[in-house]
Amino acid sequence: MKKIVVLGTLDTKGEQLRYLKERVEARGHKAIIMDLSMGGIPPFEAEVTPEKIASLAGKKIEHLRSLKDRAIVIEAMTIGAKQKALDLFSQGELDGIVALGGTTIAFIGSHVMQQLPPGIPKVIAVPDIMPSFVEAWFDAMDVMVMQMIIEMTSINDLVKGAIESVAGAISGMVEARPYVPLCLPYPSIAITEYGFSQQCARQVEKLLKEKGYNVLSYHAQGVSDKAMVKLISQGYYDGIIDITPGGLIEEIFQGNRAAGMGRLNAAARRIPQVLAPSGVNITGCGPTRNNREKYASRSRILKIDELRWFTRYNAEELKIGAKVYAEELNKAKKPVKILIPLRGWNSVDREGSVLYDPEEDKVFVEELKKHLRPEIGVQEVDCNLEDSEFAQALVDSFDEIFQRVSKRKR
Repeated sequence: MKKIVVLGTLDTKGEQLRYLKERVEARGHKAIIMDLSMGGIPPFEAEVTPEKIASLAGKKIEHLRSLKDRAIVIEAMTIGAKQKALDLFSQGELDGIVALGGTTIAFIGSHVMQQLPPGIPKVIAVPDIMPSFVEAWFDAMDVMVMQMIIEMTSINDLVKGAIESVAGAISGMVEARPYVPLCLPYPSIAITEYGFSQQCARQVEKLLKEKGYNVLSYHAQGVSDKAMVKLISQGYYDGIIDITPGGLIEEIFQGNRAAGMGRLNAAARRIPQVLAPSGVNITGCGPTRNNREKYASRSRILKIDELRWFTRYNAEELKIGAKVYAEELNKAKKPVKILIPLRGWNSVDREGSVLYDPEEDKVFVEELKKHLRPEIGVQEVDCNLEDSEFAQALVDSFDEIFQRVSKRKR
């Protein structure tokens, strides 16, 4: 029997949550309803009551229900729900968690789930998924967001069918594999990649493994690399070859792969790192970009498909980006080395490509050198980033600085 925590508001979704509980328990699991009712009196008492949730936030539910400021109420219930979920997890009473309701429950549920470790099954089931909300809900965690397409104001066959799917999803997830806390062997190395640096990443991975390193790769699209940053900050990794650190410049200029201004911080504070510039000089300009008009009008555009269009950052943007990269790397407490391929920074940035411009790339490199601490080395390699000799240079550089740090420890 697995224990599945069900987040919702019984005062507005009592029948629906009861049905979800029944469907989960019909599969042989225990459903623990955490009731976040903020308005009315629930039709039945949950395993975890609103009174309990409010008290964990230092509030009384009666007081919260009397307030007109909904933001204060939601904040208090979020604090209490997060604490209760952590308590249940630490007591072995949480094997999976599902949030069923509207936007408010999705908001609270996402915050509760973000603090739970990777590997714990997480499902958010909501009828009103909006792209602007999903990014916040996902953040950098392993969560399934399920769009239910119908409003759940009443219980009917369509709603029941949707709830049965939710019950099947979370039940199947907890049944699939028992949760095991993440424990990585020493030395474990993170690498980053995306579609245009895959060949480099595979070769780096192969070469590192031949040297005895444990290697885990992250897709640097703005979510997976955020998750990597969290894991580095929690002490899981011993080093990083950051092939595709473009999420930082994407954050500066609101690109689709934005990974936050803290993209390099965790590695800088904790572990030796070698960086390449893949993803730093090109950016998306397709229909999914928020500030598309600024980039879609540029003269050099490469269209991969109807959604993925790419152009280059211009010289001024590269200068701004280089200064920020230097500022972040200057915070490093462990050795850092940067390798620059002189014949293009990814697979679509080769001679003959509309995006190929090594002279403009030099703008970034020169500005970077200008602001970096003298002891941070910048090595130029006469090849494309996807060529095998560049992967070899990355691994050789990393192994040299890693062994140097390891000797100091001994």
